[in-house]
Amino acid sequence: MNVIPCSIKTLKGLYDISGVEVGQHFYWQIGGLQIHAQVLITSWVVIAILLGSVIIAVQNPQTIPTNGQNFFEYVLEFIQDLSKTQIGEEYGPWVPFIGTMFLFIFVSNWSGALLPWKIIKLPHGELAAPTNDINTTVALALPTSVAYFYAGLRKKGLGYFGKYIQPTPILLPINILEDFTKPLSLSFRLFGNILADELVVVVLVSLVPSVVPIPVMFLGLFTSGIQALIFATLAAAYIGESMEGHH
Repeated sequence: MNVIPCSIKTLKGLYDISGVEVGQHFYWQIGGLQIHAQVLITSWVVIAILLGSVIIAVQNPQTIPTNGQNFFEYVLEFIQDLSKTQIGEEYGPWVPFIGTMFLFIFVSNWSGALLPWKIIKLPHGELAAPTNDINTTVALALPTSVAYFYAGLRKKGLGYFGKYIQPTPILLPINILEDFTKPLSLSFRLFGNILADELVVVVLVSLVPSVVPIPVMFLGLFTSGIQALIFATLAAAYIGESMEGHH
């Protein structure tokens, strides 16, 4: 079994899916580059929401926390607990990474359900949640792969690669392919669920515009939060696995 060509083919497949399109899209042409403007616009809005929230959170902290301060402290504690559960006692340096992934995906997913993107008219296509685009989910999955390789190499040095021949060298090809399929799994799971949720809402709105979509939209909010939690949990679990060397 030739592992290297299979691994290269997997990486090429991950690159190729970034060109997957559903419907029409709006692009900016900058020099010789074609920029996916829809994703950038909605991502900038999400980033602005997060940055604004952070500024509010760190501004004038009180000894006796206000309701807003309590909320942000709860979010931080939740992310710390999630990281500690999956990574272990060395979770500290990874809290910013896991927190960034969780918050960006959570706000992106909810923006698709709460913000009226479609009232903004574009020359082509329409705005939607950033995670409704495969380019975004792949861009989130690839740093996760880099992170768990970095965590393992930093903890164990070159001995990290010994995991590929455990419990037996026969499993070497499977263990290598497993690491290359993790970003595929992360990106497709998130993209597929968010896309499906938005398509269901659009179809129901077109069929029964008054009543049916409301409970479905509330269900979409719940599903969006769960997808953010799943992505962050898996990212932390992969990092913890690479540091501990267990499966």
